[in-house]
Amino acid sequence: MAAGRVEAAPASPAESVQAGALAFRAFLDTLRPDARSRGISDATFDRAFADVREPDPSVLARTKAQGEFGRPVWDYLVGAVSPGRIARGRAEAARLDAALARIEADSGVPRWVILAIWGVESDFGASGGTLPVVRSLATLAQAKHRGTLFRDELLAALAILEQGDITPQAMKGSWAGAMGQVQFLPSNYLKHAVDFDGDGRRDIWTSPADALASIAAFLRSLGWNPALSWGYAVTLPPGYDLARYRGDLADFGARGVRRVDGRDLPRSGEASLFLPGGAGGPVFLVTGNFEVIRGYNTSDSYALAIGHLADRLAGGPALSAPWPNAATRLDKTGLQALQEALAAKGFYDGNADGRAGPKLREAVRRYQISAGLVADGYASASLLAHLKAAH
Repeated sequence: MAAGRVEAAPASPAESVQAGALAFRAFLDTLRPDARSRGISDATFDRAFADVREPDPSVLARTKAQGEFGRPVWDYLVGAVSPGRIARGRAEAARLDAALARIEADSGVPRWVILAIWGVESDFGASGGTLPVVRSLATLAQAKHRGTLFRDELLAALAILEQGDITPQAMKGSWAGAMGQVQFLPSNYLKHAVDFDGDGRRDIWTSPADALASIAAFLRSLGWNPALSWGYAVTLPPGYDLARYRGDLADFGARGVRRVDGRDLPRSGEASLFLPGGAGGPVFLVTGNFEVIRGYNTSDSYALAIGHLADRLAGGPALSAPWPNAATRLDKTGLQALQEALAAKGFYDGNADGRAGPKLREAVRRYQISAGLVADGYASASLLAHLKAAH
């Protein structure tokens, strides 16, 4: 230590908390003008933040991972499409038959898909989130997590409060601000929430009818095609050329692709093969409606879980083909390395974010075809090793 220099004592825990609260209040002061510009009154603003004095540290701790992306698809399906959930969903289908019939007729979205999303998002309304949405969103907005996204969502939440559909105390959701039985972010609530039961409020927290109609409205807005399913579990004939992975459903049928449930494939409609566990695992033909479901949640595992749960609720069979449970999986770092290796060879032009999805799947297939490999589109450890060896 230099002579005569006195080091400042570290802040005590109480002082740190106080400093954090002051910084949080300063952030809210910067938010008020934006709220006013969107028609949110000072009274609504003050009511929303009356009990919000500091950020929620537990919310920031949850920003590190998202379950659907970190687990293998087969592990995710075990929980999402459990026997208990199937039984509960069928019971809810019977209980809410009249409402579902109207919603299905109005939207063109099958009841089983609507129920599946309701089941996965909130266990059919049993677990729609317990955290105060305003505080969670304010915490994420102040931290600038994902840029300005959560600031915009916070302002959307204030707009909901201004409209009077819910009180700040009852506006509960997940750590990321996804609300109620349907787990809508506030901006999606403003666009798609429905007052189906006619009580004057779009209540996705306590009204199953409003929740189900809101799910259907969201899927319809994303372009749900009533003429097609989300997809079909299928079997491939021996020696099928996986390079022929996209085309018309009738063409797939002509090549010997068959539905697992024994029914015929539709005679028209575009589809593509999806092998989420690689060649040898379950095989699906997915339509544009699979991408619609991904609009609700961009995880492939989520979309497949919704589709398969919908099929099971409707009486369809369980998957019979084995998953590659013992195979070495690529973690996030491995997927990033695969994306970078494919990009270096000109096959991938997306972000190296360590997430599997349609963009990476397409790049993998194009590389596999060029290299004379089985074109299953599966981002495997063996494929990464092949790319490194070919470097």
